[in-house]
Amino acid sequence: MAKSIAVIGAGPGGYEAAIRGAQLGANIYLIEDRDIGGTCLNRGCIPTKTYFKNAEIMYTLKKSQEYGIHVDNYRLDGKALKERKEKVVAQLVKGIEQLISSYKNIELIRGIGRLKDRRTVVVDLKDGGSREIQVDNIVIATGSKAVMTETKGVDLEGVITSDELLELEEIPETLIVIGGGVIGLEFASIYQELGSKVILLASRILKNIDREVAVRLPLFFKKRGMEVYVDIRAKEIVKEGNKLKVIARYKKKDEEIEVVGDKVLIASGRGPVTEGLNLAALGIEYDDRGIKVDENFETTVQGIYAIGDVNDVGLQLAHVASNQGIYVMEKLMGIEPDINFDVIPNCVFSFPEVAYVGMTEEEIKEKGIDCNVSKFMFAANGKALSLGEPDGFVKVFSTKDDNKIIGIMIVGPHANDLIHEGALAIANGLGVDSIARTIHAHPTLSEAFMEAVHGLENKAIHIAPKKGRR
Repeated sequence: MAKSIAVIGAGPGGYEAAIRGAQLGANIYLIEDRDIGGTCLNRGCIPTKTYFKNAEIMYTLKKSQEYGIHVDNYRLDGKALKERKEKVVAQLVKGIEQLISSYKNIELIRGIGRLKDRRTVVVDLKDGGSREIQVDNIVIATGSKAVMTETKGVDLEGVITSDELLELEEIPETLIVIGGGVIGLEFASIYQELGSKVILLASRILKNIDREVAVRLPLFFKKRGMEVYVDIRAKEIVKEGNKLKVIARYKKKDEEIEVVGDKVLIASGRGPVTEGLNLAALGIEYDDRGIKVDENFETTVQGIYAIGDVNDVGLQLAHVASNQGIYVMEKLMGIEPDINFDVIPNCVFSFPEVAYVGMTEEEIKEKGIDCNVSKFMFAANGKALSLGEPDGFVKVFSTKDDNKIIGIMIVGPHANDLIHEGALAIANGLGVDSIARTIHAHPTLSEAFMEAVHGLENKAIHIAPKKGRR
């Protein structure tokens, strides 16, 4: 008899887990009370990347004269912007729904799921009534939600999360962004190009990022017109006429600043969605960081698993959720998964783009690893100059003893596409020579990665020799 598995939540983790389970012959009950695709598709990754494209076009129009093109009287239609975003999302949601329906052993149940016992899920159906489902295993994939800070005044009108910002039909004249994580930097960059005057208040720039990147990014943002304050915390938000004033204090000096804007975006983080799941009654351990799981993503109750943003692994990335879901399904169906969770590329769609994988320079020093480091600037790359995007660099680290690539940081054009050559190298334990002997096409941005790798062995053609060498 085929194994039956309930998956609660149909975001990237849930629906991909369901499909993989179905491919392996399980009977899947996929439970979702909102739109298929979860936060990523409906309120996160895809909507923001749709707006990112609009922001790219606006940036190009602003400097069109550099390309010998004169464009007069262009304007942004906020309503059309939102409609395009909704069209892209709807197309993807429909496609995934059709994909799910093509598997006869996946039943999509619309409703809110909660645990009754380790093998029973009760679903409060969307169209009324309830249903009990008996299964062999349960996978919780309920994702995360935006979390408001404890800053005084966050309940004022005009203080919003990313969910509400994506629903606006007008571009705020001045947007104050509180938070220097991925969400904060992406929305700050996007709305700066869309026409807002953006003021960024960040206690730090990204988490676990190379220090050089954290220092340089604010400089790049300021170059594009953004007002940036780092190492600072919002203390209070107050109404000032029809505007909002944020009072913020620096963390390391006794000084406060006041900034005024039309909207305040709280982008200080996301928390797990655990409400209503009945976790405590079953003895499943969890806290505000998420559901506790082991190395196989199994909770403290045997047979129940938690994947993606809802668990306490702390990697709130759609591609992590998807791979955790696939891993769990393969494990449940008797296959030993071959997924490397030690090497996860991180991508930030800011201006400029940021991508990184492996260890940072600080982590390498903490571990006492002897390493070589090389950096290649995009300003020396022909394709980057042709694109008019010379800002940024590729930074690569390798071990001195066996010459393995162990870390890559990229800031600059299409960083989020370029990072995967580095991810492939680290995940497979490739040495510098594996990349160095590979011919990279010209003129391409990937040559910047190649040059940085060549620089590890002082063989880079387009990097000036280090002092003392000729």
